[in-house]
Amino acid sequence: MWNSYIMGFKSHLQLEKALSLNSVEAYIHDVIKLTQFLEIKGINVMPEKVELSVLQDFLHWITDLGMTARTQARVISGLKSFYGYLLLENVVQKDPTEMVESPKIGRKLPVTLDITEIDRILRVIDLSSDEGKRNRAILETLYGCGLRVSELIGLKISCLYFNEGFIKVTGKGDKERLVPIGNAARREIVFYLDEIRTHVPIKKGNEDILFLNRRGAKLSRVMIFTIIKALAVKAGIKKNISPHTFRHSFATHLVEGGADLRAVQEMLGHESITTTEIYTHLDRDYLRSTIIQFHPRSK
Repeated sequence: MWNSYIMGFKSHLQLEKALSLNSVEAYIHDVIKLTQFLEIKGINVMPEKVELSVLQDFLHWITDLGMTARTQARVISGLKSFYGYLLLENVVQKDPTEMVESPKIGRKLPVTLDITEIDRILRVIDLSSDEGKRNRAILETLYGCGLRVSELIGLKISCLYFNEGFIKVTGKGDKERLVPIGNAARREIVFYLDEIRTHVPIKKGNEDILFLNRRGAKLSRVMIFTIIKALAVKAGIKKNISPHTFRHSFATHLVEGGADLRAVQEMLGHESITTTEIYTHLDRDYLRSTIIQFHPRSK
């Protein structure tokens, strides 16, 4: 039934509102994001039965994904238009979006970087040093794969499946997942392995750890924070950023580019998705194509 309502809404926007094709598609994508959320959460409800509490949960969900306040406001506007259409068609008697407000300043939203800011940070890395070349690979991996800092420092060489286009990541609770890796991150890692890491005297027990410090040992969380803070200052970035900022940016740029929310959450390794009974794991080729199609560093 959602599909028939969405198609009716599309015709309404095209014929009665005379909106451009791009505007119509944007409105439709906003509604589809809500239906994806309902499917993921196992909420089997028709548009006329959606309540304010469900919409609030949806907004919290897209906030956790790292969606910016501006994008959230656009999504809310799209849902309001959809329910305005349903009111006109007498499908609903009450508009559940009536009490939904756009994000307020007081609402804490994840800090994200736009692609130009990420490029600025990457440009200030001193590539004349071995550590600089390693740091370039680290940042491309953080941003290109949406990793947590703990997942990054624990990443193993034996878990790099570049021929298949994936890396195997060990996340929270020692749960493993396959994450697609884009061209930029793969290129920087290969260069680091071939040109830098091969010359590092490796401390016993760290032979399979990908990113090492100058003493050949596993990097610490604090070291990754320090690297990123220093680069942000050097690049003139005023935002209070951390390694997690690159994870939020990864998710935001994919979602704002039009990627399927289920694919993004699968790649992020959110437990709420993997434990949802109704959720069916997406095909790995589809996950990889999502990265290639929507991630800025895969162009």
